[in-house]
Amino acid sequence: MLKKICMRNLVRKYCQGITAEKNGQLQQKVVASAIFRGKKDGYQQSISQPFADTRLSERDVNPKVLQLIRGEKVKYVTPVVKYDRNGFKARERQLVLTQSAAYVVEMAKIKQKIDYATLKGISTSNLSDGLLVIHVPEDTKQKGDVILQCEHIFETVTKLCMLAKKQNAAQVVQGSLQFHISSGKEGTIAFTTGQEPQIYKAKNGHLTVVSTRTKS
Repeated sequence: MLKKICMRNLVRKYCQGITAEKNGQLQQKVVASAIFRGKKDGYQQSISQPFADTRLSERDVNPKVLQLIRGEKVKYVTPVVKYDRNGFKARERQLVLTQSAAYVVEMAKIKQKIDYATLKGISTSNLSDGLLVIHVPEDTKQKGDVILQCEHIFETVTKLCMLAKKQNAAQVVQGSLQFHISSGKEGTIAFTTGQEPQIYKAKNGHLTVVSTRTKS
């Protein structure tokens, strides 16, 4: 009995000593584990690395974009490479996450807005690449699914899922995935391994993502 009381007091003391920052890290790491553990190459090596609050500050976001967002609180910003749905041309962009939507930003322009309420899913591969696809509704308001490459894939996907409150919407796929293009068309992204990481349009018209295997 005395041992149980002592243990309970130790646990309470530990919990009281956890800062808000540490608690936030723990919550994010728990979500990341649920999404990626045993599924995506490189996850095990990422566990010991704390997630950043943001990769870019609001000062790095064009003031015109902040005006267009109209007072939404910016929660996370990271540089990304966006791939066109047609032709797969690579374009440097920013991914801005607020409390209610994700924005793909080019300089002073918002190229696409995805309200969390309408977000259908988030896909990434089981390999070590940093590619993710944000799936959106097939309607006239959206241009199609968003294909992005980011350096901090575990962090970015986790924060997007948590802000959208859609942890179960994230999926880790093997081999390939389909993405939606406007006008009811679909495209394919194929994932494979090789000696060097690269992303290119294959002869069959698919976007091919090559990554190296991460040592266990």
